[in-house]
Amino acid sequence: MLKTSLRYSHELLEAVIEEGDIVVDATMGNGNDTLFLAERVGKKGHVYGFDVQEQALANTTKRLEENDCLEQATLLLQGHETVGSILLDKTIKAAVFNLGYLPKSDKHVVTHEATTITALIALLDRLEEKGRIILVIYDGHDEGKIEKKEVLSFVSELPQEKFSVLNYQFINQRNNPPSLICIERKKD
Repeated sequence: MLKTSLRYSHELLEAVIEEGDIVVDATMGNGNDTLFLAERVGKKGHVYGFDVQEQALANTTKRLEENDCLEQATLLLQGHETVGSILLDKTIKAAVFNLGYLPKSDKHVVTHEATTITALIALLDRLEEKGRIILVIYDGHDEGKIEKKEVLSFVSELPQEKFSVLNYQFINQRNNPPSLICIERKKD
């Protein structure tokens, strides 16, 4: 069976993340990806998590505490567009975005193309060779359609000498299933 975008995103990340790596969850949401990343990097690695909603921060903190993974995480109540000012000169092995809105919350609080692209630029500058950035894009709402169009336009223009970009999506499904973009930094 073909994998959903969410399941495939974890496989793509698991293939490159090792214990001790530095990684980013650009949209913590309910903490599922943050926990996944924290378990992969272990106590020697570190996860930086970003979200603008207090509910997301609380959900993620609780999930990491319950799984003894809070020690290797820095959780920030701020937008992913600030990632550059937090990471400074650090390099990262991977990052993940779930674009759209937090399930079971205020559907008016959504991600936007301008902040997402700002975050992408900062992360691409810090991405290690063979590192990956994953974007799972939920476009079943008006803002999501705009964001998907702009993000696809941006990643389509990345130089092929430096990056490989994968677009994975189901094209015959109802209810706008999410699509997945994977950006991998090539060996210099």
